Amino acid sequence: MRCPECARQTAKVRRMPAAGSAGDVPRVSVTLIVLCVIAFLASGSFGATGAHGALFDDGALFGPAVEAGDYYRLVTAGFLHAGLLHIAFNMYLLYLLGKELEPEIGSARFLALYLSSLLAGSFGALLFEPAALTVGASGAVYGLMGAAAAILYSRGINPLQTSIGSLIIFNLVLSFVIPNVSVGGHIGGLVGGAIAGFAFSRGERRGEQWLGWAACVGVAAASVAGAIAVSGGSGLGI
Repeated sequence: MRCPECARQTAKVRRMPAAGSAGDVPRVSVTLIVLCVIAFLASGSFGATGAHGALFDDGALFGPAVEAGDYYRLVTAGFLHAGLLHIAFNMYLLYLLGKELEPEIGSARFLALYLSSLLAGSFGALLFEPAALTVGASGAVYGLMGAAAAILYSRGINPLQTSIGSLIIFNLVLSFVIPNVSVGGHIGGLVGGAIAGFAFSRGERRGEQWLGWAACVGVAAASVAGAIAVSGGSGLGI
């Protein structure tokens, strides 16, 4: 029951766009995809698998080269791919995850999450196989999956009962089944992304926005230090 004065008043309603809706363009995700495609074309990797050129060799992750001072490889390797199938699969997952996650946490946080996961993936790849030539955005993509799962968990949702949990399990199984796949890179990115994603979600709930940023910086710094430390080692042999 309302009085006549109240009945004549109209409530102002503001609608929030749904994550991943048509109005939310994942600008950072699209930019990252464009950069990977440009690097792919510039490297001369036009075949389905395998073929590559000088840019590939100079930018790929390789333990002895990192030990010699080519630290930039920790980043550039994440933008190179070994063939059409490799980049197509990674970019497809990047777009699917980006269009949901980037509007949810914001473009700046998404970029910080992506880069810290990329570095965590590089660390994992060198930790497992420092002498292998490794490329691909899969470490960062796994980081996005880990972050999504961590955000769900922090909200009281079991990620294993959602599509993201199935996606993680499916891709982890493929990592061990398909040959010439960097298992360490995938696991490293997954763990790094989960840490950063959980920190962002927890910081948002507590009103401590710095927590997620600090986690990204910490993951990135620890990954770089760890990668340099293990770049000249024998690895775990997996």
